[in-house]
Amino acid sequence: MRKILLKSALYAILVIGAGITLTPILWMLSASFMKMGEANTFPPHFLPHHLTLEHYIALFTRLSLARYVFNSLLLAAIVTLVSLLLNSMAGYAFAKLRFPGRNRIFKTLLAAMVIPAQVTMLPLFLMLNKMGLINTYMGVIIPGMASIFGIFLIRQYALSIPDSLLDAARIDGASDLRVYVSVILPLCKPILITLAIFTFMGTWNDFLWPLIVMTDDSMYTLPVALANLSGEHVQDTELMMAGSVVTILPVMLLFLSLQKYYISGILAGGVKE
Repeated sequence: MRKILLKSALYAILVIGAGITLTPILWMLSASFMKMGEANTFPPHFLPHHLTLEHYIALFTRLSLARYVFNSLLLAAIVTLVSLLLNSMAGYAFAKLRFPGRNRIFKTLLAAMVIPAQVTMLPLFLMLNKMGLINTYMGVIIPGMASIFGIFLIRQYALSIPDSLLDAARIDGASDLRVYVSVILPLCKPILITLAIFTFMGTWNDFLWPLIVMTDDSMYTLPVALANLSGEHVQDTELMMAGSVVTILPVMLLFLSLQKYYISGILAGGVKE
């Protein structure tokens, strides 16, 4: 009986916690369908009196939000694909290949993880400016092409792959590239999907770096464009809520559809050497 009560109390706490977490998101969704000014009434109400799509229509017609959605999708997709390729190659090399200074280089990379990203933005901006990549898509793509965290994540997962599988492939005449393509990538599918989710969400939600690099309004990503719109339409709460829904919906759907692989990848990524 005591175990049942404890379990019931635990479930109740989890339900309450989930409700507290989801309430702002649900109100944001509800407010996006409210008539103009309805979300600012006092006391506020949770459900719209009359559903309307006028704010979504305004975003994609009058405010040309489709252009910014395309920019974000393009950059997030390219960065994710290139990052998976480079991080998986580096993680495989650090986990399974033997070369001079391997452990020393990897420890140096891990030490660099403690450096805040904001510290590197100025030198990175100056480098890209010298290369003529400011106000270009490549200026956003290049810094996200590889990450120390991604290399670490792939390496830790690849350590769990038995060396006997790789040796068998090499005995059959497979090169290191063939081993990587035919053995490592299929076996690393859970962690690759996990890294893809991290990378896509990080790139999609990134605000500061695109704001620094992009100067042309037509090249803005969705978070930057919404920040500008919020300054111009600060009183249009319902319009901003609709923009927020458009911003979080793709990454939320991506996470929900791939959460099984995400959880398995995270659980298997803690293998030690």
